[in-house]
Amino acid sequence: MKIAIDASRAFLDNKTGIEEYAYQVIKNLRRDLKDCEVVLYLRKDGKAKLEKSFEIPEKWEAKEISFKYFWTQIGMAWEFLVNSPDVLFVPAHTIPWIHPKNSVVTVHGLEYEHCPESYSLYSRWFHRFFINKSCKWAKKVIAISKNTKKDLVRMYKVPSRRIETVYNGFTDISKNQEVGKKRSKNYLLYLGRIEQRKNVEGIVKTFEILKIGYGYQGQLILAGKSGVGFKKIKETIKKIRFSKDVILKGYISDEERLTLIKNADLFMFPSFCEGFGLPILEAQSIKTPLITSKQGPMDEVAGDENVLVNPNNIQNMVDVADKILKDKELKNKIIRKGLKNVQKFSWEKCGKETSKILLKF
Repeated sequence: MKIAIDASRAFLDNKTGIEEYAYQVIKNLRRDLKDCEVVLYLRKDGKAKLEKSFEIPEKWEAKEISFKYFWTQIGMAWEFLVNSPDVLFVPAHTIPWIHPKNSVVTVHGLEYEHCPESYSLYSRWFHRFFINKSCKWAKKVIAISKNTKKDLVRMYKVPSRRIETVYNGFTDISKNQEVGKKRSKNYLLYLGRIEQRKNVEGIVKTFEILKIGYGYQGQLILAGKSGVGFKKIKETIKKIRFSKDVILKGYISDEERLTLIKNADLFMFPSFCEGFGLPILEAQSIKTPLITSKQGPMDEVAGDENVLVNPNNIQNMVDVADKILKDKELKNKIIRKGLKNVQKFSWEKCGKETSKILLKF
């Protein structure tokens, strides 16, 4: 069996969640697909980055496609016109219009449908058109959550029998990093892109109420790159009474990420829409209590109703956050459940379940 894998996103610098998924799932396919003929299709200079990352099995090979633009729809399509594999696996959304009949695609969520204001008109059109087409072209679709599977059935009319749910794994950042020195002041923490669909304004307003009416003495740290609506978020911060206690950190290193999560009083992730929510698992793995949204897929990922909030209800966010901050018994219960929950998610398990799907053809 010859399997082609779109590895174009796996070795990019400064990986987002989708790039990290592509990297980790390919890395963890090596064991179960070691006896298969596998071709990893890469962008220009991808081979060098692959060689620095991990070794591939003897029967695997890496092949670069040098197209700069329309890499998938022209570069890969041309390749498959000339040399079509038995199976194609695309870890990120988009199957080329020329493709083998046995194609598998992973869909990471339909956030552009749920929060369209966070995407440009072109981006919405691009995602809607190509993900919809890819789901129709694929023999099997991998959804990274049950919530995404429901969305694909409801919005894009993909038959349920063609969709397999395979959860993401997560990288335990505490295994390869040391926790740095704790800050002198206590703080609440948000980590992620600073944009409206992440409900950062809601976090800021929650923080203000906790300070004014509930006696919280710490700061609020917002760490991550700016995104859609950043200007409005900054205006909201300026308007609150304790604006000087809100710290915008920008992009941070993995080492600082670990230190900030580990030492936070509470990790705040009440997003309006997500594809998965890996930061939830990061916080749970290093014993940091959190709050997150009670809507999918975050409720699936968190696995604990005690940490779920209505992201549209500031008072509900305040009440749940305050209870966790003040109730030591509840806090310890949340930490114990979090440590148990993260055991359900691993890249090794994700790779194994994905390989089973590919080997069925």
